[in-house]
Amino acid sequence: MATTAPPTRAQALLERIESSIVERGLTRGDALGTLEHWRAESGFARATVSEAVRILVDRGAVEIRPGRGGGIFVAEVGPVVRLRHTLLSVHGEASTVADAIAIREALEPLLVEDATRHRSARQLRGLTRALEALAAARGDRDEFLRANWELHVAIAGITPNEMLSAVYLTMLGIINERSESATGQPGEDEAAYIGHRIAVHRELVAAIAEGDVQRARLAVLAHAAEPTAGE
Repeated sequence: MATTAPPTRAQALLERIESSIVERGLTRGDALGTLEHWRAESGFARATVSEAVRILVDRGAVEIRPGRGGGIFVAEVGPVVRLRHTLLSVHGEASTVADAIAIREALEPLLVEDATRHRSARQLRGLTRALEALAAARGDRDEFLRANWELHVAIAGITPNEMLSAVYLTMLGIINERSESATGQPGEDEAAYIGHRIAVHRELVAAIAEGDVQRARLAVLAHAAEPTAGE
């Protein structure tokens, strides 16, 4: 079974916008169109487009200018954004799913340890909600993959190390794009497997919530014990 979570529509669109910046060689101050342009280009609802752009604004990749002649513009590119753009520029060339999985697995212990040391009450509530969504999705493979993706994104959002988060999330994106999505209801063996993975993720979140670094390290080892395409 493929185990890569499909990205949300907003995630897919923001990656398309980032790729557009790279492919067109855009720099600070260059126009990226308007919300309406990207709504027409993508076919997504305005709320989805707004969410994608909001995330890019939060990342410092773009800025919004109001009024006549306004729209979405490339922001000043800091080191984290430059790193993401570099990773995106090699996506589809030397980078493969196997490479991305290897990098992600090497980064995961650092990411989880950071989450264990730095998690806030608000972030823990987000992890709990993501874990509940994962458990609730056990009967639908696509929903399970999406919930798995969102849980890992939530963990990556805790670390104060922006470059670590940027590389990890980019690797998740590469794995997702290059992996085949599952469809339909899981069979008996797959249902047992999904149940096992839910238990593994439950222990991972519990270790982060407890702030127990050693327990978190063991949870990461359990998470990597059955390496798969996406989780």
